[in-house]
Amino acid sequence: MEALAVRLSHLDAEAQGTIRVVMFYDTLMRRRVDLPALARASAGLAECVAGIRLHGSGRTIRASPDGSEPAVPPSPASSSAPVMLDDEEIGAVWLERPGPPNPLDDAVLERLAIAVAAVAERYGPAHTTMADPALVELVISSGSDDAARARALRLLGFAPDLPVRVVAVRSRLPLDRIGALLCPARPVKAAPLGDVGVVLAATVDTDRLPSGVRAGIGAVDSGPDLAWRQARTALRFATADQPVVHYEGLGSLALLAEVPQEAVRRNADIAAVGRVASSAEDLATLQAYCATGSRRRAADVLHLHHSSVARRLEQIGKVLGFDLAEPAGLVRASLALTAWRLQES
Repeated sequence: MEALAVRLSHLDAEAQGTIRVVMFYDTLMRRRVDLPALARASAGLAECVAGIRLHGSGRTIRASPDGSEPAVPPSPASSSAPVMLDDEEIGAVWLERPGPPNPLDDAVLERLAIAVAAVAERYGPAHTTMADPALVELVISSGSDDAARARALRLLGFAPDLPVRVVAVRSRLPLDRIGALLCPARPVKAAPLGDVGVVLAATVDTDRLPSGVRAGIGAVDSGPDLAWRQARTALRFATADQPVVHYEGLGSLALLAEVPQEAVRRNADIAAVGRVASSAEDLATLQAYCATGSRRRAADVLHLHHSSVARRLEQIGKVLGFDLAEPAGLVRASLALTAWRLQES
């Protein structure tokens, strides 16, 4: 201890102040204080108004140095820091100092942010979007019993009587951002499972999703385990033109996802679509024609003259081995194209 005291005596005033700040918050955390107590203690330490906000709940706490609620409206923050939990920003802390920042303000905010994250986690569920993948897997696994699934949902923050929507996602965007967009009012939890992200949410608003995100959504009235299988199936049908697919909207098309891969590979129509797909131009033409059911409407989609589309479709028909102008040919092409895309997915 004497050696430590000697070393500390050689520190400058700012370093000693930082150590005292750390010790101050360590004491508060050992006493398991709540957020209002943290705000009051921080305001007293900094000798100015201190604030805490949690994004998920929208809760904001401000305290004056004397421990009371400030009588004046919030002033612009003189300095602030994010509150991080599991690599996700769940809130913010700040000081409202009238003059320039104090040299120790950064240290105060850093330790306050750590303390707020600890409190949010302790008295959770914390308002983070990212969740423990093991808990999420318990919810959607067909091997989970009802008791285990209910407990996992409770730990994730879902009320027992609250319906849970299940979404399968592929995107380059962070999964927590997608979850927050799908269900901004919460509760919502997300976790990566293999090459697919899973989102559990009370409600789903797909209109808020940015381009580039592909999502499959399980049926409303299905249990989480069945809804997850449905969401994975729906995700396989998602394309650049139809990035969000609801399982309920697939109808009988969902049966295509259950066809064994070996049977798909042996089918002549699907193999022929694979040959057409070797040309991006021909594949785009076939997709537009199958989607619209009309050469003229396909020409509008492709921004081409309808005669050019007609010539392309004639050549594509020769590769497929049947006439695309016939109703039966259009049905065969549409089914083969869908099955080929499922195989590729």
